[in-house]
Amino acid sequence: MNGGGSEEAAEAVPAAPVPLDWKFAQVFGERTAGEEVQEVDIISAIEFDRTGDHLATGDRGGRVVLFERTDKRDHGGSRRDLERMDFPIIRHPEFRYKTEFQSHEPEFDYLKSLEIEEKINKIRWCQAANGALFLLSTNDKTIKFWKLTSSEISLVPRCRRIYAHAHDYHINSISNNSDGETFISADDLRINLWNLEISNQSFNIVDVKPANMEDLTEVITSAAFHPTHCNILAYSSSRGSIRLADMRQSALCDSHSKLFEEQVVPGSRSFFTEIIASISDIKFAKDGRYILSRDYMTLKLWDINMDSGPVSTFQVHENLRPKLCDLYENDSIFDKFECCLSGDGLRVATGSYSNLFRVFGCSEGSTEATTLEASKNPMRKQLQTPSRPSRSLGTLSQGFRRGADTSGVDSNGNAFDFTMKLLHLAWHPTENSLACAASNSLYMYYA
Repeated sequence: MNGGGSEEAAEAVPAAPVPLDWKFAQVFGERTAGEEVQEVDIISAIEFDRTGDHLATGDRGGRVVLFERTDKRDHGGSRRDLERMDFPIIRHPEFRYKTEFQSHEPEFDYLKSLEIEEKINKIRWCQAANGALFLLSTNDKTIKFWKLTSSEISLVPRCRRIYAHAHDYHINSISNNSDGETFISADDLRINLWNLEISNQSFNIVDVKPANMEDLTEVITSAAFHPTHCNILAYSSSRGSIRLADMRQSALCDSHSKLFEEQVVPGSRSFFTEIIASISDIKFAKDGRYILSRDYMTLKLWDINMDSGPVSTFQVHENLRPKLCDLYENDSIFDKFECCLSGDGLRVATGSYSNLFRVFGCSEGSTEATTLEASKNPMRKQLQTPSRPSRSLGTLSQGFRRGADTSGVDSNGNAFDFTMKLLHLAWHPTENSLACAASNSLYMYYA
């Protein structure tokens, strides 16, 4: 019994989870050496459904491709075989190609003399019903609601609704509401609320368009519904802020209920400060307590109950900071990287250049910062051990700076390839499994 109290106290503090050991699972659409990729085949959207048993990708050619999980969850085998195992075997997650369909075609807006690309900007799964699957897909102007019913060997797609003519600017986000009945769509200046069953009418719930466009100082870059509270949504801006809005307070949510932004350190402002502060993607954690945001250089984790600053900051490719002039010249500085969280909320992930992506541990005390390459050998370009996390002199709100790269090249001495950018990735909702899009190839990993 002696010392029991101290042992109990030690057990009361949860240990940071061990860094994951990522392994290659499979690849779809792998390129052969020297093969030229067609622009229309480049993946532009990726999304798991809420069970994780289905995965959808969209491409620049307006197609949606569906994959279905095929491996069995249980380990099978006799009781004796199971007893012989000293440790549980991590089953290799396997998906197979299921079907594809043309979701969007190129269009021409005769009123504005503008071509509208067929490229799929976002895909969002809706609630399944009566054995059928449902999803929303959008290009710059038009959202479509698809129903997918099983035949003997495939899924048969049917377009149920088309939601059009509600956006003057390019749609950057769609997000389903937890009520199962409504969704939002966002462009640079407005967010519209739709009912899934009504395609000829939407309600404008956020409008940041100034009376005089010369007074425009920021645009909306991403928007998402809270995962469980159907009245709450968040949207990010090109100035690096996130606003939380409550639809119960007002029909028009222009006056936000909470504002999350990090103050620029005095004296640190440069020509690039506002450009790299622009948030390209936001995601709610599964429980809705945290919001993950991605700007050009960093991932930030925000506690929705604390608007003084992010609780954690993760450096994605800090080594590129001296190259901002070059990145501006070749327009790479405007690349829009997505981000994602694990279902258990313990880790976050995002992409970088040279088809690299990074996984960070975000639990208290974690130093996990893993760099992987979208290839059959994901650890091939593993960077050097990251620097230890350190709290800045301020409070917790100023967060951690984790895993900062210090060189301008990877550990093999190769310069970063800015034409190979990993913009799109998704985390399986219940397992440590990642799907990453590198050009026209879909790579899958598990840990």
